[in-house]
Amino acid sequence: MNDKSTTAPTDASPALPPRFPLYLANAAHTPDRWIEVRDKYSGALATRVACADAAMIESAIAAAVAAEAPMRALAPHRRQAVLEHCIARLRERFDELAMALCIEAGKPLGDAEGEATRLIDTFKVAAEEAVRIDGEMPELQISRRAEGYRGFVQRVPVGACAFITPFNFPLNLVAHKVAPAIAAGCPFELKPSEKTPVGALIIGSVLAETDLPAGAFSILPCNVEDAAPLVEDERLKLLSFTGGQVGWELKARAGRKKVVLELGGNAACIVDADQAGALDALVKRLVFGAFYQSGQSCIKVQRIYAHASLYAPLRERFVAAARALKAGDPKRRETFLGPLIDEAAARRLEGWIGEATAAGARLLCGGRREGNRLEATVLEGVPVQAKLNRLEAFGPVTVLAPFDEFDEALARVNDSDFGLQAGLFTHDLNHAMRAWDELVVGGVIVNDIPSFRVDSMPYGGVKRSGFGREGIRSAIADMTEPRLLVMRTAPHAD
Repeated sequence: MNDKSTTAPTDASPALPPRFPLYLANAAHTPDRWIEVRDKYSGALATRVACADAAMIESAIAAAVAAEAPMRALAPHRRQAVLEHCIARLRERFDELAMALCIEAGKPLGDAEGEATRLIDTFKVAAEEAVRIDGEMPELQISRRAEGYRGFVQRVPVGACAFITPFNFPLNLVAHKVAPAIAAGCPFELKPSEKTPVGALIIGSVLAETDLPAGAFSILPCNVEDAAPLVEDERLKLLSFTGGQVGWELKARAGRKKVVLELGGNAACIVDADQAGALDALVKRLVFGAFYQSGQSCIKVQRIYAHASLYAPLRERFVAAARALKAGDPKRRETFLGPLIDEAAARRLEGWIGEATAAGARLLCGGRREGNRLEATVLEGVPVQAKLNRLEAFGPVTVLAPFDEFDEALARVNDSDFGLQAGLFTHDLNHAMRAWDELVVGGVIVNDIPSFRVDSMPYGGVKRSGFGREGIRSAIADMTEPRLLVMRTAPHAD
């Protein structure tokens, strides 16, 4: 992964600059360490990004701690102005952002443009919320002894934050940490995924144009072993991590700091008995949820439970639609299914498919792998304990199963170690409310797929899916803390 040569790259893709600097305490730096970023479809070298070492990470933490006071003192309208500058510049660089995402993540162009749009939306919401961080006036006079006392609460920034983001949404998941931090007045260090660091560095170049206080931000692609201080250093007040189950290990190492974890899911969707007249539209949404971004989403549709009365026609339509998906070069507008992030991810899923079929599952379509590309794959009859039912697939594989009673469907959705979001297609209000009450997940999406997300809503999970919530207002709540003021305004009562 690392090339410590100082020689400038000569074989980079013309679609990206040959090198990207990292950002340390608001300023661009190009140390003599580089991470190669490859085009995920062709495998060709796309660019190199600067790689931070342990000393740079230490410098970034010290700078962020020193920036706590000036960031806290930055008036909300000035924080908002920084975010509005980012919105304008990100709009100007929209095509660049989308193409960088298409290359470094292998994300089909339509999905890449969708994520670039969400990046801008997320900064817009943060700009709006920057001037809405209100306090409260709790009533203290609850008994005679408290007469004459008044209470006031303001929310203040927690201080320097550490952010670690994954490869699958390298623009918008960065935005969901960076934008609320600026709105809240928190300096931060961000470690983007070494597989997809380019988008974060483009955002860094925009932030470097602003007048944020010195040390307010650092964006540091680096080796995992050098990133330990971002987790362990007690000068940092919050760790926000989005990624895999390694998050639980990071939480154990984080010490006294606040921790927010978004660790993936195994999203299920129920199709109720009253949906027979809506199958065509419903299947279109299910296929999108199962295979968009090659299934590399925490809330992709991995399990579908359809009522037995409509299971056969749904299966027929779903499999036909999956087979019809256009796979290929993500830079082509017509491509829907691009590559996985690397060959190891595709090989893992190939093994899970083999395990399921060896245990009696029926392969309805797909299953073939070529390098880091895997066909849209659908199975039925997958044993309950198979990995495709129990773990997060994070790829273009979906499992179908029928159910007879609604209670059975709810129980099967809950029979998972994960609980991020679940979907339910139904016209029955009682079923919708029961699902909301009984499904042990962070969010229930009625009459749409569990893959639905709006960037202002509270988003997160339970069980092995993590804890805490993303979404701008929720993130600001985590990045601030209440500070109480009590004033005695009258003499004590007799």
